[in-house]
Amino acid sequence: MENGKKKKILIALIVIVILIAGVIFWKRKNQQKTASTPAQTINLSASSEISSLDISKIDDRNSFNQVDNVDEGLFRYDKNGVPHKALATKVKISKDQTVYTIDIRHDAKWSNGDPVTAEDFVYSWQRAVDPKTASPYTYLFSDIKNADEINQGKKAVSQLGVKASGKYQLKIQLNKPQSYFKMVLARETLYPLDKKVVKKYGKAYGTSSKKTVYNGPFINTGWTGTNDSWKLKKNPYYWDKKVVKLQTINFQVIKQPSTAYNLYQTGKLDLMPVVGEQAKQLENNQDLVKRPLAATEYLQYNMSKVKALGNKNIRLGISLAINRSQLVKTILKNGSTPADGLVPAGMSKNPKTGEDFAKEAAVKNTANYDPKLAKQLFAKGLKEEGLKNLQVTLLAANDDTTKQIAEYLQSVLSKNLPQLKLSVSTIPFTVMISDVDNKKYDLNLISWSADFADPITFLQLFTSNSSENSSGWSNAEYDQAINDSNNKDANNQQARWNDLVKAAKVLASDQGITTLYKSNSEDLVKPHLKGVVFNGINGHYSYRTAYVK
Repeated sequence: MENGKKKKILIALIVIVILIAGVIFWKRKNQQKTASTPAQTINLSASSEISSLDISKIDDRNSFNQVDNVDEGLFRYDKNGVPHKALATKVKISKDQTVYTIDIRHDAKWSNGDPVTAEDFVYSWQRAVDPKTASPYTYLFSDIKNADEINQGKKAVSQLGVKASGKYQLKIQLNKPQSYFKMVLARETLYPLDKKVVKKYGKAYGTSSKKTVYNGPFINTGWTGTNDSWKLKKNPYYWDKKVVKLQTINFQVIKQPSTAYNLYQTGKLDLMPVVGEQAKQLENNQDLVKRPLAATEYLQYNMSKVKALGNKNIRLGISLAINRSQLVKTILKNGSTPADGLVPAGMSKNPKTGEDFAKEAAVKNTANYDPKLAKQLFAKGLKEEGLKNLQVTLLAANDDTTKQIAEYLQSVLSKNLPQLKLSVSTIPFTVMISDVDNKKYDLNLISWSADFADPITFLQLFTSNSSENSSGWSNAEYDQAINDSNNKDANNQQARWNDLVKAAKVLASDQGITTLYKSNSEDLVKPHLKGVVFNGINGHYSYRTAYVK
């Protein structure tokens, strides 16, 4: 009997030891698993506030960056700006290249569970071209039948050349063949909208996280419409959620590069742009990533408000008084280069000769540094206007880099043009954009990055009827060249190219705007952050395939 008891006790002890060993093994295994599987959360900065999440109303790069990660259209761009199918599954183009029939995914949903349908595209596009919406990007629809007439109030939105030919099929009618139309279809303004939700919130749609619905890899949370921090969370309804590794992206607005660098060094930022003295100091940093960008910084003049700025000689005088080489070398220091014209170098080449557009369109004595000629032209312009001097204010965003550029311009222009009294006003970017749209400025420092890889994305901004042209500058020869490129020469590659070069030369010669430099981007990126896609054409970042290694 005793031996039986001893045997039972021994068995019990063995079982307990096995259980304890099992628990220890389970804990160690899970600890190892946790150690080898990092939290899929990253911390990022934004240089300015979100202006809106309404795809029909945004026109700034930061807001587009946000929308790119929470919404999706028929196509998406790769790092070279080439469009690839996203919600589109099949594209059929008619023989005359004017009718696009596009089948869309059956499994795409909005973040509220609603299906994404062809009608969502029809509604979104009709809303964008409706003049009541006042979308700044209506020019993207110009190739679609009746779009311009609708935007001018001459036709009803129902006459736009887009129809749902089935729940998941879209039919688009163009005015004429257009070689870059697929590039246009990848732009955010042509993404779909959930009509039910937009109607629910009306004008408040897109003004906060809670008043927006999403169909992309992430959803925006925590943005109230005015705050400087928010999160992107993985969207459980996204059709391709299996490729999305990140669970959370924490964003905060940081306008001082030194603050961003301190956070990066302490592991509180995983990616940050570098510029100016910082870029020079970090040029050999192993985390540095160079990102060439098709973007141009320029000055625009409000000729409607300040009559003297409508004088060509005054504008040319201002342009020739600016030392662009000194600006990029002493202020930016990140590989940015002086701009001879609006269309940046390296984006487009002559289909026949291979010559770069920027080189072919350059006009002598419009963007070079010539302080002597600048004084002569400026004085001539003042005399023509009956003025002894000109007093204007330069409006700019209030991030550190833009402030430094504005202060440099103030310094160099004051030195080379004593008759120009230039003051500087720096305000939050979103406020600046609103003031510019409402023509409440004299001079404005702003940039434009390509919508897609074609010169028209820059040049169409300054036609007389462009919603982006807030300067009052108008030139019939320029308008005609752009019109020819979009219409009679649209299907003749070389003739269209010649039209665009002509327009660029008119803009430079008349100095409708004063171009400063071609932007270049440099980032510090933590080695553990992989899979980020940077579009070198429009400067947008996609985190759809990003992950922490």
